Amino acid sequence: MTSRPRAATRRGLGRSVRLFRAFLVEQSDPHRFYSALADDSIAILAEHVDLDGARVLDVGAGPSEFADAFLAAGAHYVPLDADASVPSVRDGGVVADAEHLPFAPRTFDVVFSSNLWEHVRRPEAVADSLLDALAPGGVLFLAYTNWLSPWGGHETSPWHWLGGERAARRYERRHGHPPKNLVDEGLFRVSVAQGLAWARSVEQRGGELIDARPRYWPDAARAVLRVPGLREIVTWNLLVLVRRG
Repeated sequence: MTSRPRAATRRGLGRSVRLFRAFLVEQSDPHRFYSALADDSIAILAEHVDLDGARVLDVGAGPSEFADAFLAAGAHYVPLDADASVPSVRDGGVVADAEHLPFAPRTFDVVFSSNLWEHVRRPEAVADSLLDALAPGGVLFLAYTNWLSPWGGHETSPWHWLGGERAARRYERRHGHPPKNLVDEGLFRVSVAQGLAWARSVEQRGGELIDARPRYWPDAARAVLRVPGLREIVTWNLLVLVRRG
């Protein structure tokens, strides 16, 4: 890899508005939403690592828009998911458990995981597995929707604030079938505090916490992460970037 990471970009309110507008059509126009999110994720990563020629593992791969964006950036991209039917994996990806990756340690320059953490029973163990897959100096991009976010119940939101089981019953009454994401089965009550604590533990193990921020908000919103309680409501989706030592 010969080129250097890009200079950092200041992320303001305009970016947040664009992402939120794309999020509003996630169900009706998923390509628009996932394309916008993929492009934004690539831009963030490109400030910290040269993606041209980088070995990238996408864990919880899902939508093909992320594959398209990484390949367009010149990465050697490997998608992995537990579900063999998801678009990124269906055409030649890897089917495996995120906690037990089928790769030798220190294999990848980048490990990317978008909105997986809230769907695993042992999030810290999964994060350790992702970190272990990184080569020294490699970067982990980990982002997830926390439970007390307005979107924390996924399709049952915001009724999950009244209880996950109650929200699921309400959803089934309205739609005639249970939600895809049942709390404590395929959706778990992860917090912002958990992600921050895990990221700090990387520093204790010789790594570097590059950044922690609400994923969709402007740069100034980082300050909310210093306020316990409030951060669980307004963060929406936490992004942590760490570098393996």
